[in-house]
Amino acid sequence: MNPGSNSGSYLAPESAGKIGRIGLVAGVAGLVLLAVGFATNKDQFFRSYLTGYMWMLGLSAGALGVLLLHHVTRGAWGVMIRRVLEAAASPVTLGFAAVAFLPIAFGTHSLYEWTHGEVVAADAILTHKKPWLNTTSFLTRSAIYFAIWIAFAWILSRLSARQDETGDRRLALWMQRWGAAGLVAYLLSMTFAAFDWLMSLTPHWYSTIYGLYVIIGQAVAAMALVALAALLLGEGPSPAVPFQPRHLHDYGKLLFAFVCVWAYFAYSQFIIIWSGNLPEETTFYTSRMNGAWRATTIVLVLLHYALPFALLLSRDRKRSARALAPVAVLLLFARWLDLHWLVAPSFSKDAFTIHWLDFAAPLALGGIWLFLFALGLKARPLLPANEPFLKEALAHD
Repeated sequence: MNPGSNSGSYLAPESAGKIGRIGLVAGVAGLVLLAVGFATNKDQFFRSYLTGYMWMLGLSAGALGVLLLHHVTRGAWGVMIRRVLEAAASPVTLGFAAVAFLPIAFGTHSLYEWTHGEVVAADAILTHKKPWLNTTSFLTRSAIYFAIWIAFAWILSRLSARQDETGDRRLALWMQRWGAAGLVAYLLSMTFAAFDWLMSLTPHWYSTIYGLYVIIGQAVAAMALVALAALLLGEGPSPAVPFQPRHLHDYGKLLFAFVCVWAYFAYSQFIIIWSGNLPEETTFYTSRMNGAWRATTIVLVLLHYALPFALLLSRDRKRSARALAPVAVLLLFARWLDLHWLVAPSFSKDAFTIHWLDFAAPLALGGIWLFLFALGLKARPLLPANEPFLKEALAHD
């Protein structure tokens, strides 16, 4: 394919801009609610904000992981959704995530027990972990995580833009090389970010599989986003992207696979810790499987695994964007529930808690993120015209 060919084709539909504007309005409304919540209940604000933040971050971070995986494998499956992934994991959306982290940085004293000097001084385990769990190193590592993610997003974005402009086939190889390095960096950095931001909410507890559990959840969120984008961009008499049932089938299978891997990691973590029966390890599950949080645990298993598993077994459902979309919405809600299940019991073990701020935070952050995502979709043609595998992707069997 010649450089610049088809560069004017495959533009984002007007509906993408409309959805972005709706997201912006929702985001502003959510910010107003967050401001009210901060003024009336600071501790609850930070707890709810952390859950909403991790939900929003999962969209960008998960998309970055899937994008890196696409470049490493050079699979035709990823060409049709590359612009969706690039818009979700752009330097702009990840830069927004970095800025949106500031309330967490300022709220560490409300969130993390290990920031209380008197508690650490009286606790031998926290004293032992102090070289890692202290505010300075926490914030330094957080800055490094964002620098890594934004750097790889920027590199891939620049290489992709140059490919559009020049048609240089060597750029595909460079993206594959950067994808391999980026995938390793993403897996390592997100693992430690999960340890820092979520696992340290219960500082005595630890699980080496915890990072992978969070990462695969982000992959589920990213593929759910892809399914919804396929409905937005591929439906109607003149679709912006010519998705075929075989493309959607691939994305449905990936979503199905990620759901199953999430369940595998969740069960593996549970069975290893439960069979070990060490008090400092089992406390995480005893607070979530007994009493007030037991029903939430059951609902989480149903919504994040059992129901999507049953629905995605259908070949016909995986080949239809309209049929996939409800499953995607279900899983995006399940992602929020999973994160709420990780965060809230750390502060309220004996009573189930849900607060209106738990909904205001994802509304604010998700709305602004959706606006930036829509801007990214509209910035460039929705298919990379000079991608060497575009013809193969369009004819993908």
